[in-house]
Amino acid sequence: MSAASRKLEILKKRAEFLSVAANGKKWVAPGFILQIGAEHDPAPNVRLGFTASGRIGNAVTRNRAKRRLRALAAELMPHACCRHDYVLIARPTTPVCAFEKLRDDLTKGLKKLKLWRS
Repeated sequence: MSAASRKLEILKKRAEFLSVAANGKKWVAPGFILQIGAEHDPAPNVRLGFTASGRIGNAVTRNRAKRRLRALAAELMPHACCRHDYVLIARPTTPVCAFEKLRDDLTKGLKKLKLWRS
């Protein structure tokens, strides 16, 4: 399946988020944290979750941060390896960081962790 035809499946259950966090692999960038779940059989789509805690700011700020992470994921995560689940965690700089910087950081992180598929 080509990267362009892959869709994102959203993680919604707390157990799925905890499973990804339990693996312990992560990429920390100034604008977000990317957690990578344990390897499993390849899924047809990339499975991904988003989170923004109260320390990001009020509800408006948290929602803006999550919207930016969702837009980033829609653009780049179809290129990610389907053998892992991912969680993007907002940081206090997520709502104000330049989108190009977020894009570069996520691309760099996926390539460095050898999870980028073109």
